Amino acid sequence: MSYLTQKTIKDNILFNGVALHSGKNVNIKIIPAKPNHGIVFKRVDLKGNNLIYPSYSNVTNTSLNTTVENEVGAKVSTIEHLMGALFGMSVDNALIEIDNEEVPILDGSAKIFVKKIQSVGLDVSNEPIKVIKVNKEIRYQEGERYISIKPSTLSLDIEFELKYSNEVIGNQKNKIKVYEDNLEDIFNSRTFCLYEDIEFIKQKGLAKGGSLENAIVVKQKEILNKEGLRNKKEFVNHKILDCIGDLYTSGYRIIGNVECSQGGHYLTNKLLRNLFENSENFSILEIKEKNLPHTLIKKSFLKSIA
Repeated sequence: MSYLTQKTIKDNILFNGVALHSGKNVNIKIIPAKPNHGIVFKRVDLKGNNLIYPSYSNVTNTSLNTTVENEVGAKVSTIEHLMGALFGMSVDNALIEIDNEEVPILDGSAKIFVKKIQSVGLDVSNEPIKVIKVNKEIRYQEGERYISIKPSTLSLDIEFELKYSNEVIGNQKNKIKVYEDNLEDIFNSRTFCLYEDIEFIKQKGLAKGGSLENAIVVKQKEILNKEGLRNKKEFVNHKILDCIGDLYTSGYRIIGNVECSQGGHYLTNKLLRNLFENSENFSILEIKEKNLPHTLIKKSFLKSIA
């Protein structure tokens, strides 16, 4: 399969499940879309003004999830795991019909999204993909927490660090090459929380649909989920999944080197806003050669379109 042409899914994909924060039952249908359509959400429970574009500039909430909203206030929240699956599976174009305002949490990871995409397969067009190439280092920092993105030749690398006083989570770090590495552990890693934080989260009206079926819960030195962890770095790997999904609100795949310490949805959104505030910081490139493996893409095969 060519990495360099736009793709959509071959057939409709249906999902049903509880929303993590609202606790409501939600149905989703992902529908194939033509080249240059992009990823678009459609709130089918609303009669009009129901299209919502998952762009960094439309992000209106980053507290415990990523929420995007259109100009009339129609919103879709907790989009990050689905967006991470679409990014990682190279889906460029899709219409996502949803009958409520929050994407179902499913098992707390992107695993089920990915399996469904794999089951229907991808429809590969002849239209070249576009990528965002980072030209200058951009950094955003608040205290010890920071995120940065630097120019890279051909890849998207993400290095993420967690620092928790809880000894089960502790300090974890992982680095992946998104376009080259096996992302199975990233896709399979679930959202997590500390047991002592649950009451506070629920007092804020959130996590009404949360359970041990869709989140890892850590209580002091114990993981409450009977099956334990899916991989040794599941905590930091889930943060990388979130980061990939949030980066896809850029609209295209990215060529750059991301480094983050103790970050999350808020820092990633701030990074994108800072990156795109100046056109000198980035270039949007169209791939001209259609059958080269991504590892062999050279600058000579790129045509600047912005």
